[in-house]
Parts: sequence; C-alpha cells; structure tokens
Amino acid sequence: MAAAAADFAASKRAMAYALCKHLSLDPNTISSTSIEESDIATLFSHIVKSSEDEVLKWVGFSSNFVGKCGEQHVLLGNLNQDLSQKSVLLGNGFKPSVADIVVFATIQVFVSHLGENELQKYPHVLRWMDYIQHPKKADKGDTDPSSKKVVSGQKNVGKSDANVDSKKAAPENKAPENKANPTPAKNNKPSGDKKKAQEKSAGKPNEGVADKAPQKTAEKDSECDVSILNIQVGLIRKAWKHPSADSLLVEEIDLGDGNVRQVVSGLAKFFSPEELVNRHVVLITNVKPGKLRDVMSAGLVLCASNQDHTVVEPLIPPEGAKPGERISFAGFDGKPEDVLNPKKKQLDKITPDLHTDGNGIATYRGVPFTTSAGPCRSSVPNASIK
Repeated sequence: MAAAAADFAASKRAMAYALCKHLSLDPNTISSTSIEESDIATLFSHIVKSSEDEVLKWVGFSSNFVGKCGEQHVLLGNLNQDLSQKSVLLGNGFKPSVADIVVFATIQVFVSHLGENELQKYPHVLRWMDYIQHPKKADKGDTDPSSKKVVSGQKNVGKSDANVDSKKAAPENKAPENKANPTPAKNNKPSGDKKKAQEKSAGKPNEGVADKAPQKTAEKDSECDVSILNIQVGLIRKAWKHPSADSLLVEEIDLGDGNVRQVVSGLAKFFSPEELVNRHVVLITNVKPGKLRDVMSAGLVLCASNQDHTVVEPLIPPEGAKPGERISFAGFDGKPEDVLNPKKKQLDKITPDLHTDGNGIATYRGVPFTTSAGPCRSSVPNASIK
C-alpha cells in the first residue's frame, strides 16, 4: 500500500510538471501541498481550464488507473487497443494534447515496473510513450499507415516553404539574369540609394542587435531545466585512488561504442575502487572537462546522499539499461547543450530539483529518471542528488 501511495504521488507530481511544461506555465505556482492533497481530476482542473468531453474522458481514465488497484493491466490493454490506429489520443495529427500528457504521466511509473514479457503485451502503448518523449520520431513515418500521407504532405510543404525562403534570402546585390545577354555580370557594384543604405549600415554594424540580445538571453535563462543536461548510463571499467587527494577516486567509464571517459568523483570515503568496478552508474557527460587536483575529469557521476551526508551512493540504472543510453524525463524533451557553460551556473539551478522519492526512484521535480528498461533508483530514499 505504501508503495502504491508513493507511485500515486509521483504520478501526480509528474502530471503537474508535465502539464505546466506543455502549456508554458510556471510550475512554481502549484504548491506541493496542492499536488499531495488533490486527486487527479481536481489537480487537472486546477491547471487546465477545459470542459471538453474527450479530454475529461481521459482524465477519468487516469483517475481510474491510479484508483483501482489490480485493474491496471485491463486498462492498459484498453489503451493499447485505442492507440492501435492513431499516434496520439486526441486530434488527427501528431501533436500531443493535454490528454496525452495526463495519461502518460499517470501510467509511466506503473509501466516502468513491468517486466519484459509484460511489456510485450502493449506494443502500441510503448510506441506511443516513446513518441510522447521523442515527438520528432513521427517524421520517420513509424506510426500507422494512414499517417504517411500526412507526413508526406508536411515534407512537401516544408520544401515549398524552403524554396520561398531561399528566394527571399538571396543577396540584394546579385545581378538578375539577363536573357538577352547570358554572360554573367562581373561588376555588381551597388549604386544610388542602395549604396548609401549599405554605407550607413556599415557604419553601424551592431544597430538593432543590442536591443534584442538581453531579451534572448533572458528567455534562454528562463528555459534552464534538466533537458539541457546530457545524462547517460555508464559502466565503470576501472577505478583507482586519486594520486594526490584521499577523498577522490578516478574512474574509467564506458559509454558504449568505444566511448570511454575518465571521471574524478568524491567517493573514496564511501566506496573502495574494487567496489565500483563493473558497476553501472548515471553521469552527466556534457559538463566542461577540467582537472581536479591535476587529474583530468570529463563527467559527473550523480549520487544520492542523505541529509547529513553520511551515506552517499551512485544512482543505479535498471537492469537492461545499456551504456551510452540517454536518460529521459517526461515533459522535458529539449535538446542537451554540447557543453555546459560554468559561468551560467546551470547545474546550480537544476540540482536543487533532483531527489529520490520515498521508494528511492530518482526524480527531477517529481518526474522519474527514465531509461528504456525503467527508472533509475537508489537505496537512499528521500535523498538529494548531486
């Protein structure tokens, strides 16, 4: 019962944050007390002002899913059948609706606990869940056959638009085609008003740019969430003591496909090098490489720790997660930055929202760290993650 209650709470938190992300709302306006004390329907109506029957039908589905223990497999079977002929729950296209967000957040934790044999019973649900997290996959036409025409139409429209844009983007001083004299013009010097305009703009190269820069910077800073991190599964192949720091260990971590990183971690007080060898871990791989006490480090192993920092443990990916696989978060599907900028202190803004829940599941704002094999965990519940 306690585990079910914890899963229900995690589902509600995931739903609230995913809906806020989908609707471009500030999740901080929804208090944790409101999330904990509300049921699915009440929490949904608090965030989304909708009375559409089709939307409310799926909200009711989500309420039944978390409220009727023992019937989840029946409900999943119904959902699988419903998704067999479409890409998303509502609408005729590929764009996920609020109904998709609610149902995804509700079933994700339950599905993450299923074994491989059970998962095979719900192929359409799995395909849909993968698409909700990675919507660009629809461009490959891997949905139902009827959707291929839509994709083809979208591609043709894209080509048409590209042709129009390319014409608009053609340089102004390009000589027009002279049908009477097909020899291209060799001297395309601007003249008259056009020349004066170019000289004027050349004298003020940054005019108009400075006014836009602060706004773009502010927008970019406001979008600092976990999606900018490249968090991956890794396998520690070797580990040894740091040559000049008793509290540090050095690990050689395999990220698959021949990609091996050297990472320095502050784990010497909690683990011996031998205990870490052949252990799967979760690490941030787009931090800026640098030296820690003269030893190069190119990653950050994420660990859960209790309040007084007496217990520290690397996060544990589920069995079956492959080295190199990127961790995903429902509702946070942005592209990771190539390398984080230390000056922006992006990690400092994100790590306060990284925690394990009462069951030890690693989460960001209540949304689980998810792999193809399920969520990442720790034996330390209600812990901070850094």
